[in-house]
Amino acid sequence: MEIGNKTFWKKTGRLVADILLFYVIGTFILMFLGMFLFLGYKLAAAEMPEDGLLSHACESLFMLVGYLSAAVLILRWRNLPLSSLGLSLKGRGKDLLAGLGVAVLLYAVGFGVSLLTGAVEVTGIQWIPCDLLGWLLLFLLVAVSEEVMLRGFVLGRMLSEGMNRFVALFLSSALFSAMHLFNPNFALLPFVNILLAGCLLGASFLYTRNLCFPIVLHWFWNWLQGPVLGYEVSGTDSGQSLLTLRLTGSDLLTGGDFGFEGSLLCTVLLVVGTLAIVGYYERRGRKEA
Repeated sequence: MEIGNKTFWKKTGRLVADILLFYVIGTFILMFLGMFLFLGYKLAAAEMPEDGLLSHACESLFMLVGYLSAAVLILRWRNLPLSSLGLSLKGRGKDLLAGLGVAVLLYAVGFGVSLLTGAVEVTGIQWIPCDLLGWLLLFLLVAVSEEVMLRGFVLGRMLSEGMNRFVALFLSSALFSAMHLFNPNFALLPFVNILLAGCLLGASFLYTRNLCFPIVLHWFWNWLQGPVLGYEVSGTDSGQSLLTLRLTGSDLLTGGDFGFEGSLLCTVLLVVGTLAIVGYYERRGRKEA
C-alpha cells in the first residue's frame, strides 16, 4: 500500500509539474512572439492591427507556435513520443469527415429547434465570401492550438500517467472551460457548457489518441456558430455573419450575449453527443475484443 501511495504521488507530482511547465513555457514563447511583432510594427512605423481578423489570427498563430513548442520540449525531456500529441493524419479520413458531420448535425438540430420554437428569428442574409473564408481559416488555427493544448498535451499526459480516463476527461475539460473565464458575458451555464464541450471534444481521444476528429469538430463548431449562423462565439463577436439573428426567446433558450454555448439546448446536445461518441467506441471495442 505504501509503495502504491508513493507511486501515485510521484505520478501526480510529475503530471502537475509538466502541466505547469507547459503553460509557463508556452506563455513565455507567446509573449516573446507578441513583443517581436510589436517591435516590428514600431520599426516600420505602422499601426498594430486592432480587434479583428488579423489580430485574432496573429494571436492564434502565436498560441499554436508557443504551446506546440512547449509540448515538444516537455515530451522530449520526458522521453515520450511526439506521436502522443495525436497529430497524425494517416488513415484518419473518416475521422475528419465525422468531425464535420457531427458539427453540422449538432447545429442543424440546435438551430432548427430554435427556429421552430421561435427562440430566434432570421432577419437578414449577407453573403461576404472573404469574411467567411477568413474566419474559416482563423477558426482552424484556434481549433488546432486549443486541441493541442487541452486534448493532445494535457489530456494525453493525464492518460499516460495512468489516470482514470473519465476523470482525466473531466479535469482537462474543466481546465478548458476555465480558459474562457474572462470571455465577455461568461457565467455559470456557459462554464458548464464549455466543460461539456471539452468532454465532447475529448471523448474520441480517450479511444483513438488522435486529434483529427476533435480538431475538425471544434473548427466547424465555432465557424458555424458565429460567421455562418450569427451567434456570438463563446461571448465574442465574429463580425459580419451570413445570417443576422434576432434573439426573441429567453437567454436560457438562446444563450443570449454569450452565444449558443450559453443555452440549455446546447447543454442537452453536448451531453447526448458525448454519450453517443463514448457509446460508439465502447461498442466497437467490445466487437473487436
